[in-house]
Amino acid sequence: MYVNSLLVLIAMTLSPMLLAQDKSGTKDKPAENLQQAQRVDKLTPHQREFLKLSAEKRREHVKNLQEAARLFSRKEILQTLDSLRLAETAFADNPELWNMRGSCYVEIRAFDKALEAFHKALNLAEDNPSVLFNVGEVYFVSQQWQKAHDIFKTVLDKLPAGRQGLGRITEYKLMLCKLKLGKEDEAQILSEKYDYQDDSPYYYYAKAAMACHRDDMTTGQEQIARAGRIFRDPQILAPWQDTLIEFGYIKSHYGSSE
Repeated sequence: MYVNSLLVLIAMTLSPMLLAQDKSGTKDKPAENLQQAQRVDKLTPHQREFLKLSAEKRREHVKNLQEAARLFSRKEILQTLDSLRLAETAFADNPELWNMRGSCYVEIRAFDKALEAFHKALNLAEDNPSVLFNVGEVYFVSQQWQKAHDIFKTVLDKLPAGRQGLGRITEYKLMLCKLKLGKEDEAQILSEKYDYQDDSPYYYYAKAAMACHRDDMTTGQEQIARAGRIFRDPQILAPWQDTLIEFGYIKSHYGSSE
């Protein structure tokens, strides 16, 4: 799941304006007013609606959303949902709120509710690649391979430059979908797209998946072990490891992916 923190949004677009609006007894310089107006012009509709809230409501919403993000990172899903409900009472039209809620539902395998939440997020932030990826992830974990395949292709088409992390894991999941759909030649081509010098574990996990597909589990485990020795950060490895668990090539600590 990809859950983008609202902290980034606040830091890049809203904070300068919120700070200016919350100052009492001070007047901004004309140049600062012009800069703020230019930033407002670049905001999405839901961001503009957010700015119309009182300062108290804005702070309440951001505080609860930040707490939800913290809880989600610790996999405290029910507590995350509680914080999201509090954030919603202050401002319901934040796509990140619905994106995070959908991610929570995926964690507890409530896929229908997850799709509903993700589509609400897309209505507020049309064609957002991170939300689209999460829609594809729902289809992936529920083994609807053709739907997942098509969504992941759309994500790659819409992904802006510089989103390498999301791009690599999307290509990897697309490759796995192709294996399930019998498109082995296309999967093989994707598996060879990057070499060992790539900044992601793609090279090793692609080799692992292709080996496991050929029932060569020993080679598959060797490639995964190599990735672990090179990319020592568990947070980097987690989405790749989780993907192979969902796919059935690695057993979960809690048993099979079933």
